[in-house]
Amino acid sequence: MTKIILGIAGVFVLVAVILIVAAVGTYNGFVNRSQAVDAQWAQVQNAYQRRADLIPNLVNTVSGAANFEKSTLTEITNARASVGRVQLSPNAAPTDPAQLAQFEQAQGQLTSALSRLLVVVERYPDLKANGNFQMLQTQLEGTENRIAVERGRFNDAARDYNAAIKRVPAVFFAAAFGFKDKAYFQATLGAEKPPAVQFDFAAKSAPAKP
Repeated sequence: MTKIILGIAGVFVLVAVILIVAAVGTYNGFVNRSQAVDAQWAQVQNAYQRRADLIPNLVNTVSGAANFEKSTLTEITNARASVGRVQLSPNAAPTDPAQLAQFEQAQGQLTSALSRLLVVVERYPDLKANGNFQMLQTQLEGTENRIAVERGRFNDAARDYNAAIKRVPAVFFAAAFGFKDKAYFQATLGAEKPPAVQFDFAAKSAPAKP
């Protein structure tokens, strides 16, 4: 009888050890994936910050052009300020989709304002020939590409993490350890359609006054 009890106890101990080892391994896997998402989120923030840092010099350069539409510069300045008012941790990826959507909306307004600026510049040949502006434009275009790349990598990392915490049996450990889904960047509404851009070539000879 004693041997039977000891045998049963041994089985329970073995099962407990297996569960503990599985739990530790699963937990560490969640931590690693979560940290990967957070690290990629920091890269996204860095790319956006680089764009924000370029804007003051861009605005100063463009504002020197005679008769340039001041409303365009005001729009960019206000959009940049709106981005600064959206407070998200630079070190931890958001888990609330609403927070990320707010961040995206503010960044989208800035992107739109910058796009309109580059369209308006077509009406100012002297500004287009400005070496400083050309350099800033090149840096801005490179930054926009980097933003797109970093957002894509963030979504990949978030998808890997979200899938990991939903798989069986890991899903039970995820709930117990408090691991939650990470939010994704969503494609901008209408992004699949190319923007309609029209240039007023007649206005080149007589730029509009503010």
